[in-house]
Amino acid sequence: MQIFLVNSSTNQLIGACNYEGLLIHYLPQRCHLSPSGEAMVRLLAAHGVRLDFPPIQTCCGQPSYNSGYWDETRVAAKTILEAFDDSDFVVCPSGSCTYMIHHYPELFADEPVWLEKAKRLEAKAYEFTQFLVQVLGITDLGAHFPHKVTYHPSCHGSRLLGVKDEPMALLSQVKGLELVPLPFAEDCCGFGGTFAIKMSDISGAMVTEKVDHVKETQAEVLVGLDMACLMNIAGNLRYRNEPVRVMHLAELLYEGCKQDEPTGSYGYYGQRTCRTGLE
Repeated sequence: MQIFLVNSSTNQLIGACNYEGLLIHYLPQRCHLSPSGEAMVRLLAAHGVRLDFPPIQTCCGQPSYNSGYWDETRVAAKTILEAFDDSDFVVCPSGSCTYMIHHYPELFADEPVWLEKAKRLEAKAYEFTQFLVQVLGITDLGAHFPHKVTYHPSCHGSRLLGVKDEPMALLSQVKGLELVPLPFAEDCCGFGGTFAIKMSDISGAMVTEKVDHVKETQAEVLVGLDMACLMNIAGNLRYRNEPVRVMHLAELLYEGCKQDEPTGSYGYYGQRTCRTGLE
């Protein structure tokens, strides 16, 4: 199998390491939460996943799709389809990007050749926690994270992809972690891509309410799966001088694991065959 790791904003190689498939690096990771990409590379590498890089790949097309520019979206989508046509899996750190791939068959409904490619890509695309739990069969990574944590389920991941049990299964196995339920957790954080710009007042009120609920938990850490949501919530927390740390779940898991990471000539987590471009 072959897995590719991608930074869709810069086409920068994030990692290369044995299982093969693909990972799309979401734009807000580059802007704000880039450690999540590094964390995912190292966690996947620790479990025998080989990461590779298709240099022609680009954005999934979600911004233009959501704004009604479907012709422009097809151009981006065709690049993605060509880049990842020979991969066994596509792994993405964001539910919104993952679900955008599910729109590709709709975009190419009248183009049979591209429609077939779109259906193949849709069938092998996974959000990060889906891939860990459903494909690799992993829920316990041996992480230790002695902190009070609350979890925000992003809209695309939980409502559209149905990613609900996977993050809970992973968090429940982290030693020392105290998971505190987030009040009204399924309420949107208010980002919604262009919604945050076109209806900024409503968006701002929504994220303020979300942060109010985060504060109610008295959690030290807010964790989630979608960098756009985390970036939005983190911005409001900083604006209000709240000391809550915001992390992608991959970051939390990796931080909880790396205390046992060996050094020297070995790759991450002691695998000699694992190589990345992150040194």
